[in-house]
Amino acid sequence: MIDVVGIGLDGVSGLTETVRKVVEEATILVGSYRHLDYFSNHLAQKIVLKDIQQTLIEVQEQLKKPEKIVILVSGDPLFFGLGRLLLEHFPSNILQFHPHLNSVQLAFNRIKIPWHDAQIVSVHGRALDELNQLLQKGVDKIAILTDSVNNPVAIANFYLSLELPTQYTFWICENLESETEKITQFLAQDLVLKLENDFAALNIVILMRQENNPIQLNNLPLFGIADSNFLAFKDRPGLMTKREIRLIVLGELSLQEKQIIWDIGAGTGSVSIEIARLCPTSQIYAIEKTAIGINLIEQNCQRFKVNNINPIYGMAPDILENLPSPHRIFIGGSSGELETILSCCNQKLASQGNIVLALATIENIHQSLSWFKKNKWQTKLLQVQISRSTTVGELTRFSPLNPVTIITAHQL
Repeated sequence: MIDVVGIGLDGVSGLTETVRKVVEEATILVGSYRHLDYFSNHLAQKIVLKDIQQTLIEVQEQLKKPEKIVILVSGDPLFFGLGRLLLEHFPSNILQFHPHLNSVQLAFNRIKIPWHDAQIVSVHGRALDELNQLLQKGVDKIAILTDSVNNPVAIANFYLSLELPTQYTFWICENLESETEKITQFLAQDLVLKLENDFAALNIVILMRQENNPIQLNNLPLFGIADSNFLAFKDRPGLMTKREIRLIVLGELSLQEKQIIWDIGAGTGSVSIEIARLCPTSQIYAIEKTAIGINLIEQNCQRFKVNNINPIYGMAPDILENLPSPHRIFIGGSSGELETILSCCNQKLASQGNIVLALATIENIHQSLSWFKKNKWQTKLLQVQISRSTTVGELTRFSPLNPVTIITAHQL
């Protein structure tokens, strides 16, 4: 048998009597320098776990002899640990696992927050892609296993570079169970001011989603508001017309004062908010089919102190019939009713008006262009492919946003 023993920073004292006896009976002890130091007086032959593949070969050779082998690992061997690799190299019937508390258990218990619903991701020697997906989804609780490159400061920089509307509190849990254990709490913008070596090498980062803080209206730009300033769908915080796309849409709409503007498929109301702030004498009708979307639009109106947006709950095109004729129309969503929506817009749009669409699929692009050609509208297309810079440790790379095709249409 190979006994795989999980051990914490509290060393031998953290082991049960049963597990301690397993280690005492070992004739061969395998582990890192730190783990072997806990048993400096042990008489067993010691194999230092440095090169994992070479160590596995040595263990394989020792199995040919009547030896009692114990491998020392951190925490739970089957939780992002050596256990998975051991199961790939040795038959499961000769492996016996003795887990210790894992770092995630300890971290959540230290900050006194239930963790049964937490998402766990390891960035130890890995890219940040999985973490990126969790952040884009706005997951409430994220536990991150770090390394020297993807350390707490690097993770905070990465999060800020994504410019997400969700806000997180960062808990840094260092040297758990040791005499130097330390638990600290930060906002990302404060954490990035720290140095990487301000934190112990053995740490785990817990992200806890928070309610969005109030915004300082005096500090906002005239237009081009950061995505992170908007209240967004909790389960899909990235589902909004992104800042860079909004800037182009605002230009293509050719806005003027005292206009009626429709925002069809308004979502969180980000485009409507931008228009309302630029054109306070205009009236914007934000049409949204979901109740939660209407609620977000209303909350964002209060958040940005705009009073010239009219949230309209309903499904286009039916809900459009009784609205005042618009001078400008933006279509950000159509729910499969693109042609009928365009037909309604054709009837209601004021003279010299225009329609701007932001489309993500080839099918909708083809459908709208066919409709405009059939109904003798003039169109202009912009294909927008934008990448934002994101941090990767001490380096920077570009992370692409979804390509968007913007169609601006005028009646001939």
